[in-house]
Amino acid sequence: MRANTLRQIWARGEAVVNGWLSIPSAFSAEVMAHQGFDSLTVDMQHGVVDYQDAVTMLQAIATTPVMPLARVPWNDPARLMKILDAGAYGVICPMINTREEAEALVAACKYPPRGYRSWGPVRASLYAGADYGDHANEDLIVMPMIETAEALKNLEAILTVPGVDAVYVGPSDLSLALGCKPRLDQTDPPVVEAQQRIVEACKRHGVVAGIHNSTAAYALTMVAIGYQFVTLASDSRFLAARAAEEVGVVRKGARSGTLPAY
Repeated sequence: MRANTLRQIWARGEAVVNGWLSIPSAFSAEVMAHQGFDSLTVDMQHGVVDYQDAVTMLQAIATTPVMPLARVPWNDPARLMKILDAGAYGVICPMINTREEAEALVAACKYPPRGYRSWGPVRASLYAGADYGDHANEDLIVMPMIETAEALKNLEAILTVPGVDAVYVGPSDLSLALGCKPRLDQTDPPVVEAQQRIVEACKRHGVVAGIHNSTAAYALTMVAIGYQFVTLASDSRFLAARAAEEVGVVRKGARSGTLPAY
């Protein structure tokens, strides 16, 4: 089976740099896959990506060594199994609030006897190799999201579920849950304290801590405190930010009259 390089990075004690794909395009996924990320996550929750789009995006990522992940819309066994069959090497699942929900997530992602995932890796076996079934239970990554007050209350119990490899902080929903404005790169004390609490708990239980970031500077701060899976913005945010920057430069120059000589 094709090696899951994220596990190798974590075993070295290093951090995975993850990209985020919300644009339903194989070409934009391919472009992102050539920019140096360790992994790319196809966002099927808040991104405008449906299943068929996701499959073509996974195919585009497969042209590179980048590890393909997916965020599913919900803790739904059918959706989990289908995207794993399509070749995702791990899933991020939103709104996991209890140990029981985490157990259900793991069970849907594991073949018997560890779970009840149905057999049918139609594309996964092509991407990963003919021995996919022998290694999928150990190699694929299961990552519940910690983003609610209830999840924080049950954090220790969630982290002790066998098969939970990592947890992923959704800062915006976590902010809402703690009475703060939803945003990335948080500085509000309740959210900062919660993010610190999560990573400390992950260290105690040997679980990788992941978090979504808006900027590289904030991602580095998260790595410094122990997060080993850091996402940088998203394809749509990068597109919007760079376009706005270039348009702004031209408009400012045109209005000021400080145009270069031809």
